[in-house]
Amino acid sequence: MTERTRELRRRSLEARPAISAERALLLTEFYRENEGKYSVPVMRALSFLHICRHKTIWIGEGELIVGERGPEPKAVPTYPELTCHSLEDLRILDSRPLTSYAVSAECLAAYEETVIPYWRGRSLRDKMFGELAPEWHEAYAAGIFTEFMEQRAPGHTVLDEKPFRRGLLDFKADIAREIGRLDFVQDSAAWEKREQLRAMAISCDAAILFAERHAGLADEMAARETDPHRKRELERIAEVCRHVPAHAPRDFHEALQAYWFCHLAIITELNGWDAMSPGHLDQHLLPFYEQGLAHGSLSRDAARELLECFFVKFNNHPAPPKVGVTAAESGTYTDFANINLGGLLPDGSDGSNEVSHILLDIIDEMHLLQPSSNIQLSRKSPDAFLSHALRVIRNGYGFPSIFNADSVVEEQLRQGKSLVDARAGGCSGCVEVGAFGKEAYILTGYFNLVKLLELALHNGVDPRTGRQLGPASGDPAGFASFDDLYAAFEAQLRHFIEIKMAGNQLIEQIYCRLMPAPFLSVLIDDCIATGRDYNAGGARYNNTFIQGVGIGSITDSLSAIKALVYDSGHVALPDLVAALDADFAEQEPLRQRLLNRTSKYGNDDDYADDLMRRVFESFFRTVDGRPNSKGGQYRIEMLPTTCHVYFGSVTGATPDGRRAGTPLSEGISPVQGADRSGPTAVIKSAGKMDHIRTGGTLLNMKFAPALVEGDQGISTMASLVRSYFRMDGHHVQFNVVRADTLRAAQADPDAHRDLIVRVAGYSDYFCDLSRELQDEIITRTEHDSL
Repeated sequence: MTERTRELRRRSLEARPAISAERALLLTEFYRENEGKYSVPVMRALSFLHICRHKTIWIGEGELIVGERGPEPKAVPTYPELTCHSLEDLRILDSRPLTSYAVSAECLAAYEETVIPYWRGRSLRDKMFGELAPEWHEAYAAGIFTEFMEQRAPGHTVLDEKPFRRGLLDFKADIAREIGRLDFVQDSAAWEKREQLRAMAISCDAAILFAERHAGLADEMAARETDPHRKRELERIAEVCRHVPAHAPRDFHEALQAYWFCHLAIITELNGWDAMSPGHLDQHLLPFYEQGLAHGSLSRDAARELLECFFVKFNNHPAPPKVGVTAAESGTYTDFANINLGGLLPDGSDGSNEVSHILLDIIDEMHLLQPSSNIQLSRKSPDAFLSHALRVIRNGYGFPSIFNADSVVEEQLRQGKSLVDARAGGCSGCVEVGAFGKEAYILTGYFNLVKLLELALHNGVDPRTGRQLGPASGDPAGFASFDDLYAAFEAQLRHFIEIKMAGNQLIEQIYCRLMPAPFLSVLIDDCIATGRDYNAGGARYNNTFIQGVGIGSITDSLSAIKALVYDSGHVALPDLVAALDADFAEQEPLRQRLLNRTSKYGNDDDYADDLMRRVFESFFRTVDGRPNSKGGQYRIEMLPTTCHVYFGSVTGATPDGRRAGTPLSEGISPVQGADRSGPTAVIKSAGKMDHIRTGGTLLNMKFAPALVEGDQGISTMASLVRSYFRMDGHHVQFNVVRADTLRAAQADPDAHRDLIVRVAGYSDYFCDLSRELQDEIITRTEHDSL
């Protein structure tokens, strides 16, 4: 790092996240004055323009890349049109021990006097909760599933090359051309299309105005600046902000700033659910990098400093605050912007380049939580690229994660995408696959597979509450065979998927009608061409995902039941259920047998692994290919973020020996501590899942630092990764840390404030995690040999 970026990094790390009421106040002001005057899309665009015209802008000392979502770094705006926080919510955010946000007295007063009186009952959350069916609410409250869009807008979305190749004025010309083509006689939707296209054009004006205001501020600061070098930098910033994003960027600096203004516009317009990122940043920047080197206008060191400034901007932006169940399912400041490195070019050749290696060096040295990073590893990726990434990974930050670029392409081809679009796509958020710049891939929430087995063992009754939550699928005493039990599980699965999908169809339609995203739509193919919004099916591809949680836990539970109840007759099913209901009170010998004497997923044992595949097939058949509300289809993914902890808290003791209330397995990883045959056995078990039929799977592994020391350690890790990917594995990530180090951090957090670990699809400071999540990470199997 340079002295500049070291200081920017320090300020970013030391700033405390705080709630800013500025956006909420500006939005409320505009809506009060203009409600009912415009069509919904134009109203959204004009409110966005109002925000961009009046919000505070910030250029920090020493910055080269400029722009903040809030009035200053780490100041987080709120979105009352989606979720109107109560005063109690805000006080909890201010005082909770983890992932807190400072809330000033002025912010509380603004909410009490202005924001809440207008938005209470008008927010989308209030409207959708009022319309969702009672059975949806019951299942949601019981922890059967979560719902991403009850507090944040749709959009696990990544951009492609467009912000790096075109200016917003170019898009406005496209919009004007499409308006001119509308047929108001033959096309009954022409008026709606015109309003949507008008909204897109207005939103472009808003983003351009926002950039021009930064140019004006930079000019003012330059006029006051006494240091000649900084004065020239500010004048250059003003020049850049006047050119982009209105026009296509001409050089490396402008390319980064053009993207950043588009990024800010998207996350200011709406707080789409995480993940907005530039996608294949190394590929997008390579032409500007090579051009700058050839012309002598850019050096490698200058490019690296600009990229380091760019990384700090991501770290300045904590996720908008979550409360309730949504905080439990994703309890982190991280907003999941995930930069893809390497991968494939549209012609199928290797996509890694010199910029990829510069970015890996920056990731290694800065080790910021945001942006997240991954490498897209293909059969065509050079070993040197993988080795460089692994040298970063073994330093113990948990990043970059590693994706199988070839499987990513195959997964998208199965979903009906073109080969070129699939190669240009990649992964966002945690592990989710999409066609960058061309797809609305909507994550709907997590689905508790293990809870369904609990309901099947209680004839649809939730033992936590005694309520008949699911269908009466049979008294366990009458299950004469394992297949009878499994049929009861599938009955619960079908029932709650129907409830979940019915809710999602309603929620998607509410967003379509009431909460368009005109600026985001500008940058996603084919929204302009169709005159339809991102939230209304305008994108080229429209997939909706349900994320399964607990595959390891349910596999081991079914394995134990099959072995001890039906194969050996060691215990009768009603007696086992009684032991579970008692949380194994006075049944420790049985619990130990369940824990230690039955086949477990993650050990290359087909007895358990075949059951994993059976559950996967049931989940897949129940979800995949069913139509969503936007002309696309439902798909499955297998990941939890932190929801395996929440889902575990609402699930009783399970037949694998797990006690009530403790975390479930995470991702497609084995149950914590159950994989006892080494990492090779883990990847063989995980490789038996058909990853190509998902939209993403997440595999966590924990290695002792000694295992990855030296060149031999890198070679060992590389062989493991390549072997897993030859089995079509989708993703793998590593914690390289000893459990003793983590326990020491629990005992003395102040001495370990900079300890970063891989949680699920993201890294976080270990000391910022809940005790339950810390314990879960500690209990993951620590491999010290292959």
